[in-house]
Amino acid sequence: MPRNNKRTLTNDMDFTALQIAEYLHGTVEGNASVIVNTFAKIEEGIEGALSFYYDPKFEPYVYQTRSSVVLVPTSFQPAQPVKATLVRVDDPRLAVARLMGLVESMKPKRTGIDPKACIAESAKIGQNVYIGPFVVIEDNAVVGDNVQIYAHCTVGTGVKIGSDCILYPNVTIYYDSVIGNRCIIHAGAVIGADGFGFQPNDGHNEKIPQIGIVVIDDDVEIGANSCIDRAVMGITHICQDVKIDNLVQIGHNSEIGAHTILCGQVGIAGSSILGEWCIMTGQVGVAGHLTIPDRTIAAAQAGVTGSIRKPGQTIMGYPAYDAKACSRSYIALKSLPDMAIQLRQLQKEVEILKAEKEKR
Repeated sequence: MPRNNKRTLTNDMDFTALQIAEYLHGTVEGNASVIVNTFAKIEEGIEGALSFYYDPKFEPYVYQTRSSVVLVPTSFQPAQPVKATLVRVDDPRLAVARLMGLVESMKPKRTGIDPKACIAESAKIGQNVYIGPFVVIEDNAVVGDNVQIYAHCTVGTGVKIGSDCILYPNVTIYYDSVIGNRCIIHAGAVIGADGFGFQPNDGHNEKIPQIGIVVIDDDVEIGANSCIDRAVMGITHICQDVKIDNLVQIGHNSEIGAHTILCGQVGIAGSSILGEWCIMTGQVGVAGHLTIPDRTIAAAQAGVTGSIRKPGQTIMGYPAYDAKACSRSYIALKSLPDMAIQLRQLQKEVEILKAEKEKR
């Protein structure tokens, strides 16, 4: 069967190009009354769909698309006639994200407590919450207003969850963890499990009790099956607006600075501090007790084995260092086999010259 990538805006609601432009503070070029009720990629456009264009390699689709409305940069100058209505905005990607956010916010939200949920009498539950089947909320936990907790989640003793949060199925939040407002935690994530602390002692590894907590600030999103370990003592701190992808591990007593992005399979060892606005791309590893300054970008699979001093630097490789220098090293590395052959040849020539000199 052919794929249907259409995304319905809402069940019973349409938007005109003019309404979209007014919401996005953009301008309309074309039929301001045309109606859309779905999103579509510009190359897969259909009538009634809204698409967006930002990359020059997709420009041919602006003229070919069947979408009714296309968001384009303010500076875009068509080279051919355009059938679709254009809405000019400063940043089409950001604009479509805001429009999708509006659509999501207009959908009716679930409320109510499923009879199969298990909620301790001492727990405090806010207003307009949804608590799904087989959710467990333990003693003295606090759940804020408008929170949605889906099936099979566990909220441990003394946990505090702010307002407007979403916990998708099978999220586990260990005791005394603190979750801010408007946080999203995806399925299978574990918040507050013991940090990985052991001390070799008399032929065995003795467990170090992990008596600290995890604190997650406002507007944090945590991907599926990611784990954030509780501190040995004190806190593991995830600061405001941090975005964490799936399958990320954050060790005990680490601090992730505000607005930082951690992509899939990143691992942060214990007691490391990441600054604000950092980006750790896929499979980056950060050793323990390191400091990473603001706006550091680590390329995929980088291994950060030492603290970084210069903020705003892009690093790569293992051990990770300046990306430009690392790229030059990789270019030289490709030449090593030929250089090794040349070196052996030079050694032979030197030996011949030495032998000739000794004969004299």
